[in-house]
Amino acid sequence: MRERGVKQKGEQKTARVIPLVSQAGPHLKKPDWIRVKAGDATGNFGAVRKLLRAGQLHTVCEEAACPNMSECFGRGVATFMILGDICTRRCPFCDVGHGLPLPPDADEPARIARCVAQLKLNYVVITSVDRDDLKDGGAAHFAAVVAALRTENPGIQVELLTPDFRGRLEIALEQLGSALPDVLNHNLETVPRLYRAVRPGADYAHSLKLLRDFKTRYPQTPTKSGLMAGLGETDAEILAVLQDLRAHGVERLTIGQYLAPSRHHLPVQRYVAPETFRMYAAEAARLGFTAAACAPMVRSSYRADQGSEKTLAPTA
Repeated sequence: MRERGVKQKGEQKTARVIPLVSQAGPHLKKPDWIRVKAGDATGNFGAVRKLLRAGQLHTVCEEAACPNMSECFGRGVATFMILGDICTRRCPFCDVGHGLPLPPDADEPARIARCVAQLKLNYVVITSVDRDDLKDGGAAHFAAVVAALRTENPGIQVELLTPDFRGRLEIALEQLGSALPDVLNHNLETVPRLYRAVRPGADYAHSLKLLRDFKTRYPQTPTKSGLMAGLGETDAEILAVLQDLRAHGVERLTIGQYLAPSRHHLPVQRYVAPETFRMYAAEAARLGFTAAACAPMVRSSYRADQGSEKTLAPTA
């Protein structure tokens, strides 16, 4: 009998992550400032879902149980998740299913491009599960999606939110350069002290190297990264990560409150107050980030199309 939350090859139903840790942390009550905006389930929300189903496409909004999904779908916005919905890693903060993935779908780039055209999007975010089973970590597929989007949707802006391509960085950077995005985003997620607990299989120094090496190769393309607050880090540790990001040439930033997808995931260790997020944004501005969206409900691709021109400090 296999564990719940593990997907087998060829399986269609999305599975969820099973516990790596028990809910041993504090059972914290959500504060008043944690509010999820309801979307219109009968308007754009339903239309977006219908198009995604018709195209057999995945979004990180659904697979990772994003709290902003209703709002974004209601605005006609989605972050597409390519290379399937099965991750080769098992991070205990994440709600994406894990197991043995299927091979890349060669028709997926064209289907995404057609869906984006139907949604009449001007800005699209493309992300993926980790694909440690592929020689380039899936980078060539990312490039194929970017190329298809630009062919079908002239003038579109494309942001890539990539995995770390650990052990495959050089070939991955070369592949990404064949169809450069308008923004390259790779999330550090947390502070280095917590990597073993939060991002098993990842490495803080390697993720910084990815961001630095991409920027060195393709200096005209802005780089971006994101953090979750509330996993047990201190404010001082978050501010130190901001300094590391700037030292590696990163220009754009998101910081949001971590919310456990279920009682089986890493527990929330603290709820960070809105004024603390404003402090993060002020420090980001001081350090020279060109855009910094810092607020409890901010996620790495939340309103990415609206947050690229100036430093933002949302109040909620």
